Amino acid sequence: MNTVLILSWEYPPLIEGGLARHVRKLSENLTDDGTEVHVLTRGGEESPPEELAGGVHIHRVREPTRPTDLGQFVAWVERMNADMLAAGVELGDRFDFDLVHGHDWLVAMAGDHLARRFDAPLVTTIHATEHGRHQGWVDRHPQSHIHGVERWITNRADRVIACSYYMREQIADIFGVDEERIAVIPNGIDPGDLQPHDAPELARLRSEFAAPDEKLVLLIGRLVYEKGFQLALEAMPRLVEAVPGTRFLVAGSGTHEPELRRQTTELGLDQHGTFLGWIGDDVLHSLYPIADVCVVPSIYEPFGLVALEAMASGCPCIVADTGGLREVVPHGEAGLRFRARDPLALGEMVERLLTDAELRERLVAEGSEHILRFDWADVARSTRAVYAELTGARARA
Repeated sequence: MNTVLILSWEYPPLIEGGLARHVRKLSENLTDDGTEVHVLTRGGEESPPEELAGGVHIHRVREPTRPTDLGQFVAWVERMNADMLAAGVELGDRFDFDLVHGHDWLVAMAGDHLARRFDAPLVTTIHATEHGRHQGWVDRHPQSHIHGVERWITNRADRVIACSYYMREQIADIFGVDEERIAVIPNGIDPGDLQPHDAPELARLRSEFAAPDEKLVLLIGRLVYEKGFQLALEAMPRLVEAVPGTRFLVAGSGTHEPELRRQTTELGLDQHGTFLGWIGDDVLHSLYPIADVCVVPSIYEPFGLVALEAMASGCPCIVADTGGLREVVPHGEAGLRFRARDPLALGEMVERLLTDAELRERLVAEGSEHILRFDWADVARSTRAVYAELTGARARA
């Protein structure tokens, strides 16, 4: 039985984005074969420093509230890593770790030092790159710093895990990592986590955003430039004209939100949609089933979990033909894809879906089958295989 130390800058109940949910589901499923999993993360006053939850040993270091300024955030991350390293050293006195697994650049320094201290293999999962988030513009600080850390940790790690073949190609090309050292393990989804409220509650919720005879287009995720929500808004005026009564709902928050709100006003769309802001999982999971279509218009997308969540909730999805979305959404089967960065193509695709009930029903049925390919048990099984290869090689050396 292996004892694994997983490092992540977020873990429930502290959730910044999808990484917290990913690490929790992965960690819990890794324990199913007897693997002892310890997660070293950060927490707030509402979370205990240590607890056993879902079979996972969780160890939290308390950190000050993260700054919103990216330059200050980099310094904050360095302090967090120093605190995680100190906590990890103490854990090493209590447990014998066979392997260290870090998630993204945010825990790279602590993961590297702890793996060396424990004389254990180091695995790093890269969920996204700074190069991709900024379309290659990484020559200035702090983007250059983050990009440098990502390059260093992907070359330092004994094995890199990517969530899609697109990401494997990106990591290999951008950081000069041999593709043979990069394992492709898709993210998983648990439909049981997406159980919405009952029908009357869903009807009440929908009535807040659209009338019964109106169509509701859902845009959900972090409101940052690379998610491409500006393209969806650009497509809305023509769509409202082509399909009268079409409304949109933007759920999420992020640095691009003020610009998206300005764009909405400039396009004359203020009366045709709603910005909901940040929402918790309980409301989030109830938005998919009340929408007529979910649009994922990303410019850069390593995987595309929102598309899978939509499918699992019975909501047809339309996604940009780019990045990991190409692997997650087979065009014309479980969903539809449009030319990336093309708002006209996006609008035409949404119009087609909103006016073709037979197409919607078929995509919903095929989507519910398609998501079965992204089972967390399979994700954990593939991850264990990476662990076993590295620990076995270390034992034979």
